[in-house]
Amino acid sequence: MQDYEVIIVGGGPAGLSAGLYCRRAALKTILFEKGMPGGQIAISKDVENYPGMEAITGFDLAEKMLHHARSFGLEISRQEVAQVSAGHDYHSVRLSNGDIVRCAALILAAGGSVRKLGIPGEAEYLGSGVSYCATCDGFFFRDKTVVVVGGGDTAVEEALYLAKITKKVYLVHRRSSLRASRILQSRLMSEPRIAVVWNTVVTEIRGDGKTVQAVLYEDTDSGEEGEFPTDGVFIFVGYSPNNQLIPPEVRMNEQGFVITDDKCATNVPGIFAAGDLRQKFANQIVVAAADGCIAALAAAHYVEIRKDGAGSS
Repeated sequence: MQDYEVIIVGGGPAGLSAGLYCRRAALKTILFEKGMPGGQIAISKDVENYPGMEAITGFDLAEKMLHHARSFGLEISRQEVAQVSAGHDYHSVRLSNGDIVRCAALILAAGGSVRKLGIPGEAEYLGSGVSYCATCDGFFFRDKTVVVVGGGDTAVEEALYLAKITKKVYLVHRRSSLRASRILQSRLMSEPRIAVVWNTVVTEIRGDGKTVQAVLYEDTDSGEEGEFPTDGVFIFVGYSPNNQLIPPEVRMNEQGFVITDDKCATNVPGIFAAGDLRQKFANQIVVAAADGCIAALAAAHYVEIRKDGAGSS
């Protein structure tokens, strides 16, 4: 068993930012990430809304974040975390190989995952016409036609955002009524660039091998099938936090996002949550990075208080 002052679970923007700040505070820190460091941004084609980076690929931004954190001596392990346990004096992390590491402060930054339609063409054209973030990718579809799939608040908000940029937005919803709030529905119906396609599901995304050109659809009432051209498909059918490792003592909301205060602290002393795993207003790279900074500073403060308490006892 090995002890650290801080353990970070997750190597996306939040985790890497937390690691950078923990090491700047000279804390003995290790970050666990079973996949590719950088998280979801590592598979993003282009990022144009990260301050200071006017045009950069998601992979390159992830690489820069990784190298920056490592330049301060952050220890990164590709071991998979199997279990996280909250303790009184120390929190523990059990790895898939059976090893156990302990820490005074634990930063959970496992991120989240967009829900996918699971239809042909969705994975093939990811980053080449298929997107799960209008604020990230909407700019690339200026004066073009796009399809938005979904019927909740996020789908409607993103459709309204895209209507400011694109020529035409088709909002495709599988039911005859939306789940979005009344005020959003009112704004949607008054937007001339948006057309709602009711009782319809998208069954396939087609393209020329490089970019999206059309979607196939099916009417859920009649079973009628059809196809209409589009330059892009934005999918907003839900977002799931990667909360499988969250200890049962940590409080979450009804959607499974971890509830924290403004210091990214959970209800369990010494456990912090950062990034898309945490309940908050917006999921953006810059917000996740800021979360990592805040969680690290708060964790450093927590560690110092523990040391002062131990020294005076």
